[in-house]
Amino acid sequence: MNRVQLTSQYESILPEIPLEPDVEQAVYSGVRVGQPCAVFGPMHYEPNYTYPLLVWLHGPGDSEKQLQRIMPMVSMRNYVAVAPRGLIPMRHGKGHAVMATWDTSTDHLPATAACVFESIERASSRFSVAKDRIFLAGFDRGGTMAFRLAMAYPQRFAGVLSLGGGLPIGGHLLSRLSEIRSMPVFMASGKRSEACPPGRVCDDLRLFHSAGMEVTLRQYPCGGELSSRMLSDMDRWMMEIVTQGSA
Repeated sequence: MNRVQLTSQYESILPEIPLEPDVEQAVYSGVRVGQPCAVFGPMHYEPNYTYPLLVWLHGPGDSEKQLQRIMPMVSMRNYVAVAPRGLIPMRHGKGHAVMATWDTSTDHLPATAACVFESIERASSRFSVAKDRIFLAGFDRGGTMAFRLAMAYPQRFAGVLSLGGGLPIGGHLLSRLSEIRSMPVFMASGKRSEACPPGRVCDDLRLFHSAGMEVTLRQYPCGGELSSRMLSDMDRWMMEIVTQGSA
């Protein structure tokens, strides 16, 4: 069933929050061997518990470090998380930091899949991860790339989430329809977004509906930015799936 919710509260995304690399607290670290990625371990990590894994695809003009800014607003306890850097370099930001984005075309799907699956293995080798509770999420073009990847490999993900990113164009998205139908979808969109305006969101929703997919759509009174409300809603949606699976 498709669920549509209009959310009235809007809060801008908070500035970057440094995290202490202490085993008793949340752990955030960057990996520079191979394709760069960031790994996040939850507060009070319990190695005997298998955690859901959140794979985060950052927005354009950002990097894997976006994970450090969003996790305090998603959850500091509920997930292991990992964020690979986009494969398309854009420019150097402050302090010569590398900024990147994602090419959402089918031509770049194999390289992106290899990058994402490698990052999953890195997180799984460091923390206890539930292989059947891996969520793929992204912001803006990262959200569009999340849709492209999840629909190509639906058996790998417990759900896909896009914050401000619409469905990719072309590429036989529904070619694995029988498997895609069982994959839950979360979409968050800004009412004034130019990258993913309401008209495009409605078109995407019709496609999901025609495919018989379960979709939760939430609209926020903002533009194309991330908000803390989007991220907290994303947490609740994922945990609902996790707890239902446990039951």
